[in-house]
Amino acid sequence: MSARHPIIAVTGSSGAGTSTAKRVFERIFADLDLKAAYVEGDSFHAYERDHWRQMLERARIRGETLSLFGTQGNLLGRLENLFREYGETGGGQTRHYLHTEEEARAARQSPGSFTPWQRIEPGTDVLFYEGLHGGLVTGEVNIAQHVDLLVGMTPIINLEWIQKINRDTAERGYTSQEVTNTILRRMPDYVNYILPQFSRTDVNFQRVPLVDTSNPFEPQAIPAADESLIVIHFNKAARFEASFEGILALIPDAFISSPSTVVVPGEQQEQAMELLLGDAIERLANRRHR
Repeated sequence: MSARHPIIAVTGSSGAGTSTAKRVFERIFADLDLKAAYVEGDSFHAYERDHWRQMLERARIRGETLSLFGTQGNLLGRLENLFREYGETGGGQTRHYLHTEEEARAARQSPGSFTPWQRIEPGTDVLFYEGLHGGLVTGEVNIAQHVDLLVGMTPIINLEWIQKINRDTAERGYTSQEVTNTILRRMPDYVNYILPQFSRTDVNFQRVPLVDTSNPFEPQAIPAADESLIVIHFNKAARFEASFEGILALIPDAFISSPSTVVVPGEQQEQAMELLLGDAIERLANRRHR
């Protein structure tokens, strides 16, 4: 952790809603006049798409578990080094993974490839990470120790899968069966590497649908915001106070379900995030200026 060069990480599985969190943080940074360096977790995958598919096929033949949730498919040491360097100097190297044809055309590369490594632009106030491993701790790396504010996006698992299936089929060209196979293959690494991070976060935002999602592999629309509740939980080791007065005063139908948990209607998720996280980021900014 660093007072001068703070790091904020939003961690969550594929389809968990980390992109929603990024929008909220972008607005908070703009309101506080903070210049952010944005880092995508996908940038630290170890292999380009075609090579990764070959490795997956070899692992399938051998009966081995291999997924991007785990350690083998990612440059986790390099990610930790980035966090360490940014905390110490405000610098470091990152790159961009080109998911779509549109992104690839703009970069004059192939989909599923990486842009070259580049230094983070000098003069940023904060590093913002969005990805799978912002709170990861293993025997080899401890990424969580470098993070000043750690946020978990944790929809209940059926909803997470529905969101992933819809996104990957609509935006990334996969079939629903391909996405289902990926979900099943990743399950051991999901349990061992993804879930433990949510016990290290400062706060988790868990979306709970109020409509039936019993079979997430049946084609269906993502439940609308007004068909959901958001359960906001502060962990015991949270580095900022769980103050719910603003949420209760400004968000109709919000209620406290436990001393460390507040629940808001789904359509008020972004407002609740701004109310809670804006104060935390402002304190980080003030500490940095001091």
